[in-house]
Amino acid sequence: MAQIFPEWVNSIPKRVQLATIIIITGIIFGFWYFGSPEYLEVGYAPNQPIPYSHKFHVAELGLDCQYCHGSAWKSAIAAIPSTETCMTCHEYVAVDSELLQPLRDSWETGMPVEWIRVHDVPDHAYFNHAIHVNVGIGCATCHGRVDRMEVVMKTESMSMGWCLDCHNNPAPHLRPVEEVTNMAWEPPDDHYQFAQMVIEKRNIHAPIYCNACHR
Repeated sequence: MAQIFPEWVNSIPKRVQLATIIIITGIIFGFWYFGSPEYLEVGYAPNQPIPYSHKFHVAELGLDCQYCHGSAWKSAIAAIPSTETCMTCHEYVAVDSELLQPLRDSWETGMPVEWIRVHDVPDHAYFNHAIHVNVGIGCATCHGRVDRMEVVMKTESMSMGWCLDCHNNPAPHLRPVEEVTNMAWEPPDDHYQFAQMVIEKRNIHAPIYCNACHR
């Protein structure tokens, strides 16, 4: 019987199968990447009810992180400052500013300002600020150069993989505790030796087992 179709037609099923695998793989990768914290969350910078400029307050006025977020050195949570903290200055400064009306309303009613959280971790993940800052993990390591931000922006994914990168090799991220809030700090040439000394002296063993963070 004469051959009706050319021989190359026989390769069509294999080509279709290969194309299907490539397409499905591409779709899975697309969902994985475009649904990841690196894509969805890095760069998140919501407008707040009060336009608070960290660049102005930190870089120009010289406020230290601890002035507003002092609880980070004592507890798991780096609390958002209370209205009372803000009013220690703004009871006397910019008292007629319309931008600060939500702050004055909060002061008068006792209701807190509804700030929008920028740096958040899932409910199933536990993070303790005090443990990290007290061994020398700088604020900028996780939060970026906040002193340059008019509007606070999320600069790191804070995904599990990102956390594990540091836990597997904490040395590059360690600094003197007194430099934790110094946004402009740069590691010196002998930083590796310093970091190893800190790891040994403080007996730092950053955990990578599941229930360290998933409790």
